[in-house]
Amino acid sequence: MVRLLPAALLVAAAALPAPAGADDKAPASPGEFFFRPGDRVVFLGDSITEQYQYSTYVELYLTTRFPNGKMSFLNAGIGGDTAGGGAGRFQSHVLDEKPTAVTINFGMNDGGYGKFDANRAKQFAERTEAMLKMAKDAGVRVALLSPNAVDKRNKSNGAEYVVTQKQFYAPLAGLAGKYGFAFVDQYAITKAATDRMEEVDPKAKSAVPYYDGFHTSPPGGLLMAHAILTGLKAPAAASEVELTAAGGIAAKGAMVTELKAGKDGVTFTRLDDALPLPVQKDWLPMLPYTNELRDLNRYGLTVKGLAEGNYAVKIDGKEVAKYTAKQLADGVNLGTVTTGPVWEQGNAVLKAINDKNRIVHGRFRGILLNGDPYWSTPAGQKRRAAELATRRAEADAAQAEVYKLAAPQARRWEVRPAQ
Repeated sequence: MVRLLPAALLVAAAALPAPAGADDKAPASPGEFFFRPGDRVVFLGDSITEQYQYSTYVELYLTTRFPNGKMSFLNAGIGGDTAGGGAGRFQSHVLDEKPTAVTINFGMNDGGYGKFDANRAKQFAERTEAMLKMAKDAGVRVALLSPNAVDKRNKSNGAEYVVTQKQFYAPLAGLAGKYGFAFVDQYAITKAATDRMEEVDPKAKSAVPYYDGFHTSPPGGLLMAHAILTGLKAPAAASEVELTAAGGIAAKGAMVTELKAGKDGVTFTRLDDALPLPVQKDWLPMLPYTNELRDLNRYGLTVKGLAEGNYAVKIDGKEVAKYTAKQLADGVNLGTVTTGPVWEQGNAVLKAINDKNRIVHGRFRGILLNGDPYWSTPAGQKRRAAELATRRAEADAAQAEVYKLAAPQARRWEVRPAQ
């Protein structure tokens, strides 16, 4: 139980994953978050991975939630690829990058977009297992993901293929368990969400996770990232602060100072250990299908003992939300606001991640995949390893700048009667 303390005392805590070290290649134990500080992460998959949407939002969560995490991220998604292709390039595109953690997301193309094919399913399972064995032998942790369920509202044969998907991906949980790896049944999670969308929005006018039924729009990127992160036991709260009009303070993941409190409102300085995800406006239609992000992006504020009425919450002088005294007494989640200094800081982190990922994608497509023909010439082959190292160093330098932007700042908060 959290105690309410006098304003002169401070409580600060953070829900961090286990530190990296000698056991950073050990499988995550039940209930433990999959990702760890210091991880070198590779996202492996097909075009849905190469879109840099769900992977970017996973990266954004990990960067803002663990601003001292010192993680790095590479994306090895290739449009049109299958588990067979992934297995064939697992050494060169994954293991040669020396990752500590890999997500594997194949199966959308493998199933053929039609009726269930036993031969295709057999090949998919065999090639998936080949990747898991290579990762196990190399001491790399894996999170195996089933693909997202197609949205039959805007996929021509979606009603048929969504049934095929269930049967096609059925072996994945067992394969992950065989090698001691994490598994997230993204298919089941996203299908439950799209089933609800069919009831509420049958013509896909507002909630559109996939623009063509399977490739993500930004809301679909959020839907996938939410499924993956919660499935991998991501901590729900960035921070929580509870105050009373009498001057009591309780905080988790934050430090509260300079509290002035009364029945007519409170003012205080808040220094969080982490930033919440900056919710994008085009994510908003997906919030009802992602638990309003209560299980992933809780940025809590509770104020008890205020006089009845409506109150404005300001951060560094900028109003971010309005609540009733009862809502504040019950506790509110500011993790879904789309304005204010905290959101702006998080959004700057997102923009910097996108800029960094242009380096990552250029390195992968241009050099590793010989998108620039020069790198397949004899002269290019001689310089290839050095150029890959140079581009990786550029990405690492950009990642360091991302972390600087993610450093939490002390901010002045006000909860006053709304005008």
